[in-house]
Amino acid sequence: MLKDSFSGLLVAFGLYSALPLPQVEWKKHTMRYALGFLPLIGILVGGCEYGWLLLARYWQLSAMLYGAIAVLLPVALTGGIHLDGFVDTCDALCSYGDREKRLAILKDPHVGAFGILWIIVLLLVQFGLFAQLYEVPEQASMLLAGYALARAFGGNMIVTQKCAKDSGLARLFADNADKKQVSYVMAGWIAACVCWLLVMGKGFGLAAFVLVLLYFICHVRLCHKHFGGITGDLCGMCITICETLVLVTAVIGGLCLR
Repeated sequence: MLKDSFSGLLVAFGLYSALPLPQVEWKKHTMRYALGFLPLIGILVGGCEYGWLLLARYWQLSAMLYGAIAVLLPVALTGGIHLDGFVDTCDALCSYGDREKRLAILKDPHVGAFGILWIIVLLLVQFGLFAQLYEVPEQASMLLAGYALARAFGGNMIVTQKCAKDSGLARLFADNADKKQVSYVMAGWIAACVCWLLVMGKGFGLAAFVLVLLYFICHVRLCHKHFGGITGDLCGMCITICETLVLVTAVIGGLCLR
């Protein structure tokens, strides 16, 4: 079990991060617990974001420079895999086609105009939020748990929800995961993240969790209504929006406590 867990760690970081780690062959025993390590990547991203904030304030950098690098950090650390899901999902939803057309758009490697439009909107919003967070960092420690919480919910989708397709990354991980064990691990991750948010963010931490939970419920319903289930791209969008919601709450908390 220990060997399988370590292999799962390498599989998770090999796919969902851009870190140069040894490659592991994707088999059932190596992927069995892989999703359980997904929130660890969130801790890495959140820790780097918080460290960059402390460093930028120590060096007294401008809010714009801090915000620009803060937006790019998750891309550099993850390779932008979840942003890719966000872009593809926006293209599919904005097509207003039937279920089969939306699923075909998710599979299409080409990027449409709506995907480009909404990724620009997202990155601009995140840039503005990070720039404001630099000015009011009182609740910035929420980011340490926010990125992990987003991935815990995203991983939970894969092991608890019906897949929309018979192929793709979500289906591959769902078929090879120990769903019961991984769902327990994800519940533990969510509980740990909520405890951190409540301790460090107090009422604002609770607000962040409620926002993420409500969005998660709405997102799952959207997936089943428009796609007939979940896919890797839809999970990527869920993670991206959940991250942003925690960032929004951290900024609001900082403004209220200023």
